[in-house]
Amino acid sequence: MAKVWKPDRPVRIVAGTPPGGGLDRVARAIARAIEEGSLIDVPVEIVNIPGGGARRAWTHYIDNHPGDGHIVGISSPNLTTDYLVGAANFEHSKYVPIATLVTEYIAFAVRSDSGMKTGADFLSRLGQDAALVTVALSTARGNPNHIALARLTQQWGGDVNAPVIRVFDSALDAVADILAGGANVCAVTAASVLAELNAGRIRLLGISAPERLPGALAVASTWIEQSVDCVVGAWRGITGASGITAEQVAYWASVLKAATAQPVWREELSRLSWSPMFQSGAVLREYLDQERAQFVAMLDELDLLSTFHRKAADR
Repeated sequence: MAKVWKPDRPVRIVAGTPPGGGLDRVARAIARAIEEGSLIDVPVEIVNIPGGGARRAWTHYIDNHPGDGHIVGISSPNLTTDYLVGAANFEHSKYVPIATLVTEYIAFAVRSDSGMKTGADFLSRLGQDAALVTVALSTARGNPNHIALARLTQQWGGDVNAPVIRVFDSALDAVADILAGGANVCAVTAASVLAELNAGRIRLLGISAPERLPGALAVASTWIEQSVDCVVGAWRGITGASGITAEQVAYWASVLKAATAQPVWREELSRLSWSPMFQSGAVLREYLDQERAQFVAMLDELDLLSTFHRKAADR
C-alpha cells in the first residue's frame, strides 16, 4: 500500500502582500480554519513577501523550494494577467494550482468629501475626459481591478488607456492613497474598504458584483444596478511550487476542502463579503484554461494585451 504524504515539519503559506493586504487576509483566514479544525499535525506559518505586484513571493521564495509540499502560495488571476500584459515571464503553468477558495469583487471608492457623489458622476468623468481621472489599485496593471475600470471606461465611451493608474503592492495602500489625495478613486477588492467605510472616510460608487454584497457593503449598488455591464471578480486560491507530487496535491486539496467547511471560515466569508469558490482537480484545471482564454479576449479588446500575446491571439 502506497504511503500517504503528510508534512513532517511546519508548513508555510506565502502571501505576496503585507500583513492586512488582500492575499494576506486569505492566508490568515485559511490558516486559522486549518488550525481550529486540527486538520494538520504541524504548525502553520504565514510568510509575507510583498513587492513586484505580488510577484516577489513566487520569484524570491516559492521558486527556491521546488518539489516542497510544505510551501504553498496564495494565488490569484494575477498569475495569468501579469503574464499576458507582459509584466511577468511566468504564469500558472509554472506552478501547481491546488484549489481556489473565494472570489472577491472590486469596489470603486472615493473620499467622503469627493465631488463625485455617485457612480454616475464617476462614469460621466470617464466618458468625458478619462485622462483627468486618477485611479489607485493593487497589485498590477491588467489585473481584474484594472479590467473592471477599463470595462467601465469603454462602455461610457472613454479611452481605456487614458486614466492615470497608480499601482500599489497592497489594496490598503491604494485606499490610503485616495485619503491622502493622491488618486481620485480606488479600485480594490471590496473587503479592503471596510475599515475606512465604517469610519465614514470614504464613499462607495459601485461594486463589480452580480448582486449586492452583504453587511456594510450592502449600501453600495452594483454596476449592473447602474445599467453598466461590469461583473468582474478576483479569486484567491492555493498553489504549490513546481515539481510537487500528485500525493502532495491531493493532501492539500483534502485539507483545504475540510478547512472551508469550518465555522471560522464561514464567519470570515460573511465578515469580509467573500463569495465561496472551492474548486480543485480537473474542475480547477478546466476553469483556469477557460479563464485564461477569457482574459486574452478581454485584454486584447481593452488594448492591454502585450504585443507578443496579441500576435499569438491573432494566429
